[in-house]
Amino acid sequence: MGSTDHEHRRMRITAAPNDGALIEIDGDDVASAVEAYRITQTVDEGPDVTLYVQQGWRGPEFDGLAEVVVEPADVRQVVIGFLDAVDWRRLNEAVLARDDLDGRPGELTRGMLEQLREWAASA
Repeated sequence: MGSTDHEHRRMRITAAPNDGALIEIDGDDVASAVEAYRITQTVDEGPDVTLYVQQGWRGPEFDGLAEVVVEPADVRQVVIGFLDAVDWRRLNEAVLARDDLDGRPGELTRGMLEQLREWAASA
């Protein structure tokens, strides 16, 4: 199944911070093959679910209710999704509370990068 396959499938995704996600397509657990996912929906259309999967994953046969696009995992999309989820206020507070700021030029940028790195490692 490639990125040009657009079929309606029954999807179930549950996720919580610090827990693994449950990702099912027509009742089949596919979470172990999924590296990232994106759910989008407009006011006029039903949900679209994009699964970014491990290279070579074929997936089960299924049919359902959501339009699903399955594509090979793209690290850029994972990074973009992570950065989109960052609350700038929370990042600002976390960086200013760090005890490794040293007063050297670029300290806030280094602090932000380190904070984002720590959050990504714990995601």
